[in-house]
Amino acid sequence: MRRNSSPPPLDSDALDRLALRYVERYATTRAKLRDYLARKIRERGWAGDAPPDPAAIAERMAGLRYIDDRDFAEARVRALGRRGLGARRIDLALRVAGIEGADAAAVREDIDAQADASALAFAKRRRLGPFAMSPSEDPRARDKAFAAMLRAGHDPARIRRILALEADDLPHFDRDNALSY
Repeated sequence: MRRNSSPPPLDSDALDRLALRYVERYATTRAKLRDYLARKIRERGWAGDAPPDPAAIAERMAGLRYIDDRDFAEARVRALGRRGLGARRIDLALRVAGIEGADAAAVREDIDAQADASALAFAKRRRLGPFAMSPSEDPRARDKAFAAMLRAGHDPARIRRILALEADDLPHFDRDNALSY
């Protein structure tokens, strides 16, 4: 006979334990923790005396320095920049993670500073522009390359500049090895 194995409804202690377990396992933000706790309350129900307050738990975790939205934003900016994503895509990822206001403004300079390196990294990964195996005169191929870089979040002026580069224009570029900039 099969037993009902659904977990019991949450109370304040169980919610604190869930929050602590979440922040120990994942790099997160206040907003993501708050959303996670709210989802768990919806899924399992609430058996506590006072109404649940996921936002207060997220703030308490931030006060204990288990969560730091600015550190999360800085790490996310570096990681997405290495992947070759542009400012628009990085901004979107930060908004989705709940990074807004002062924390988002604090990393804006980092996003702008790595914009050229990110665009080059994307072009290299996708073999576009100066990294193409052979220069293409086909307008459709250039349009596809432009569209790919635009979807990656790069601005049109930067895309045109990167796609117009020749392999000889790149510093320390060797077709067989990585670009060092």
